[in-house]
Amino acid sequence: MSTAILTGQPVPGSPLEGDLRSLGFDVRIASDAAETETLLAAVPAGQRVAVVDARFVGHVHALRVGLTDPRFDASAVPGAVSVKPEARAGLTRALHTTTSGNGGGSATAVEALADHIAEAIEAEGQDVHRPDLGTLVATVPGDPQARNEARQAVAAVDEEAVRLRTAVKSRDGFFTTYCISPYSRYIARWCARRGLTPNQVTTASLLTALIAAGCAATGTRGGFIAAGLLLLFSFVLDCTDGQLARYSLQYSTLGAWLDATFDRAKEYAYYAGLALGAARGGDDVWALALGAMVLQTCRHVVDFSFNEANHDATANTSPTAALSDKLDSVGWTVWVRRMIVLPIGERWAMIAVLTAVTTPRITLVVLIIGCALAACYTTAGRVLRSLTRKATRTDRAAQALADLADNGPLASAFAALKKPGLPLPAPAIAFVGGAVIVCVAAFTSYGSPWVVVAAVIYVITSGLALARPLKGPLDWLVPPFFRVAEYSTVLVLAVNADVNGALPAAFGLVAAVAYHHYDTVYRIKGGTGAPPHWLVRAIGGQEGRVLVVALAAALLHDTDFTVALTAFAVAVALVVLVESIRFWVTAHKRGAPAVHDEGEPA
Repeated sequence: MSTAILTGQPVPGSPLEGDLRSLGFDVRIASDAAETETLLAAVPAGQRVAVVDARFVGHVHALRVGLTDPRFDASAVPGAVSVKPEARAGLTRALHTTTSGNGGGSATAVEALADHIAEAIEAEGQDVHRPDLGTLVATVPGDPQARNEARQAVAAVDEEAVRLRTAVKSRDGFFTTYCISPYSRYIARWCARRGLTPNQVTTASLLTALIAAGCAATGTRGGFIAAGLLLLFSFVLDCTDGQLARYSLQYSTLGAWLDATFDRAKEYAYYAGLALGAARGGDDVWALALGAMVLQTCRHVVDFSFNEANHDATANTSPTAALSDKLDSVGWTVWVRRMIVLPIGERWAMIAVLTAVTTPRITLVVLIIGCALAACYTTAGRVLRSLTRKATRTDRAAQALADLADNGPLASAFAALKKPGLPLPAPAIAFVGGAVIVCVAAFTSYGSPWVVVAAVIYVITSGLALARPLKGPLDWLVPPFFRVAEYSTVLVLAVNADVNGALPAAFGLVAAVAYHHYDTVYRIKGGTGAPPHWLVRAIGGQEGRVLVVALAAALLHDTDFTVALTAFAVAVALVVLVESIRFWVTAHKRGAPAVHDEGEPA
């Protein structure tokens, strides 16, 4: 339960009290500022508190977005201010300051009290979210004529239409915007009216995608058609959960994590389903499935690394960025550019259609080609931006890149050498080390000891790449280079083993490690820091895992190598999942935000 304190005498005929109760507030009335302080002190410390001017006139949804949004510690609209327990002390001080400065609690101090409190909270340095209400009305009229005009303005706006429209992301892909959102918003409303939560819809989307993967695994044409249809329906539900969260403001830290991680789980499970279905028809496409997962994960790492490197950079401008902004001012170029990057909507639609009408091999080949072209486009643009901007990157950005690098104890030992005179920049060192291990693994036979030598070189270069803070213009490429090296090494060695089960085991290992890397990204984006050092050490760090897999390939028979990969995958998955689930279930207690992936189309 939350508490709303109405300041001033209620206006006859005003629906304000009922509106606040419909939003879950226990309404109390204070005749003056002094009584407001008394009522505030009586509210339990763990409750959200709102102070609302009794003369307020506006839409219920304006009050909803201004007073109940769980993403913000403090928020306000004209005539109303609301704080979560985390900002309660600031509200108490602001109320006392405002009261003291307006006659020590006299009856006249109640005028515009909510607005004065919001300003006082901001003056203390607390961020106060002021939502863009658009056509929604939120005002405090000063006389009967103004009140009548405000009520007419409220009646002139279709509040439900506004609520449905704002439930949809302002920026999304072409397929999602024009083929999904026009009707998924109504599904979101249907869910809201039946008490369903976004997390329940997210879980339904995951289950639907897993059933789709199971249909694809049957290897029959009917199964492939059903898989394509179910995958599209899973995506509809995937859009619906976010729209439901925005429609009803049911944001949560756990929900944000589920939405982000389930997207990857659904897509990669579907790749596995395609591989199993192809195998039933006598076609082995596990290498393609694993390649698609590697490529898609590395694309995301490029996005995350670039964004983190420039998250708080100063002088963060470039001619390339200016050109991009100019292109975004022309309608058709916006959609072309969004489609080129093959966001999740376009990508899943393509996968679904190709699954239904072609074969798993064709589906995966086209997917890899499309993702490769998209990766080249986005990476080239980011490299150009980095080379043409004069940005100064912060210690926070350098630490984020170091955390994304995922170096373990072996590489950290070499990084501690801190060689200031290294002849190559960090991305070049990372690229050389990765190229060495991948090329040696690819061009030697299974069991070659040279793979171990290359892995040792990779361990050394992984450390040297992080010997200095990652503040160079292209240092954001270091984590993607590491991801490519680690995942590709596992893929190539499994292919070279040429034994049944090696590639599925490699798929499982890369999936477990990729989950750890995504989890690292979401923790950093959520402001809670990277996973604990003990976890990184326990699973070896990226260079340690490469060395372990290389040693297994050199020392074990091909069938034993499959067993080793499987055991390694299970061990990594157990450690990572247990710690990750523990963290995110309790993350709200550490101040993790309710949304950290909003607006990201891929």
